[in-house]
Amino acid sequence: MNTERGSALDRFLRAFTDVRPGEGTKAILLALNIFLILTAYYVLKPVREALILSEGSAELKSYMSAGQVFLLAFAVPLYAKLVSAMPRRRLINTVTAFFAVCLVVFYFLAHAGVSLGVVFFLWIGVFNMMIPAQFWSFANDVYSEEEGKRLFPIVGFGMSLGAVLGAVIAAILIRPLGVYQMMLVGAAILVMAVLVTNYVDSKERQRPEADPEITAPVATSALRTEDAPTPKRSGVFQLVFRTRYLLLIAVLMMLSNWVNTTGEYILGSVIADAAHEAVAAGTAEGMTVGEYIGTFYSQFFGVVNVVGVLMQLFLVSRIVKYLGVHKAVLFLPLIALVGYNILAFFPVLAVVRWAKTAENATDYSLNNTVRNMLFLPCTREQKYSAKQAIDSFFVRVGDVLSALVVFLGTTYFALSASGFAKFNIGLVLIWITVAALIGRKYQQLVASGQPPQSE
Repeated sequence: MNTERGSALDRFLRAFTDVRPGEGTKAILLALNIFLILTAYYVLKPVREALILSEGSAELKSYMSAGQVFLLAFAVPLYAKLVSAMPRRRLINTVTAFFAVCLVVFYFLAHAGVSLGVVFFLWIGVFNMMIPAQFWSFANDVYSEEEGKRLFPIVGFGMSLGAVLGAVIAAILIRPLGVYQMMLVGAAILVMAVLVTNYVDSKERQRPEADPEITAPVATSALRTEDAPTPKRSGVFQLVFRTRYLLLIAVLMMLSNWVNTTGEYILGSVIADAAHEAVAAGTAEGMTVGEYIGTFYSQFFGVVNVVGVLMQLFLVSRIVKYLGVHKAVLFLPLIALVGYNILAFFPVLAVVRWAKTAENATDYSLNNTVRNMLFLPCTREQKYSAKQAIDSFFVRVGDVLSALVVFLGTTYFALSASGFAKFNIGLVLIWITVAALIGRKYQQLVASGQPPQSE
């Protein structure tokens, strides 16, 4: 074999990004790892929607975001303590095992007649922040910055494909197995994911040329590194607020999630009404309200993620290459602006569905890749410590603000789906402004070769 050309796998992956000889296998294994994690998550998402919307309402779903912020305020510091106390592999195994065991416990509680709508919604809000973030910490450990810039598009493809398969599995299994049995399916997939993590970790420890910080039996995740100790919680937030570039990213993430979560409320309220109407009219094909909602969301997530995969595979690298990060960061808010302008005048299920499909597919592919690229000019402390605060706290603040808007809109202003869409238009205009400022600052940082400075 020509070592300059690499293996057949290396050459195949080169069609999508710059893969050098010997890099293909690890990239595929990491893609498989996040593929399984996202498969588990998307198997569980329709369960979440079915439980919260059949036992509660779309309004309750929005209000639960505040509870998720409260839980994360405890979960993130606890996770940081585990990071400092455990080797990398034990940390990942312990945290993943906890979430898998929770799913088994939920299954038995459900069969004992316990109402799980609120509890499961809160639980999955912590799960979907911590487990994927833990994976990306692991990926940062086993890749240098230069390798990550080239190979993360392949890993991101695994993430998108896992979301698609998870939605497909849910759509196929949710009716014959039932809502609660999907919890066991998700737990089994999580176990497979952690086995892949352990295999990659073992291979890294055997690699003689590996970075000592990567192979050392001390966790070097995104929450703790050897040369950039994580500051105390207050210090992390001071770092964000003192650094204009990081603060702009934090505001960007908050606005993005605020708009998206309010849009999810619009979709949830419309589908809940449609489900009750279909069951009452006898047009639900024998399904209950929960099964109707779960089936809709399984199909919806499936379409969203197929579109996301195609965008990740064929558009993301080309958009970034030819237009640059500073313009790519504007794509999602511009798509959202068009979508919510349409929804403001045509708030029917078909229109809401396809507007949210365009928004979510772009978010999961292009926007997910670009928002991680925004941290490339940053210092290691900014990438890990500040990014953790932004990805957890500021994202969930967007959820809480959305819940507040839903509460005020439904309680005092009697806003319809059209009214909430008009409110989102105003937020998107602010979002576009912030995205433009970030794009300009990103260009300046790259041109200067200097990281963002605290002010």
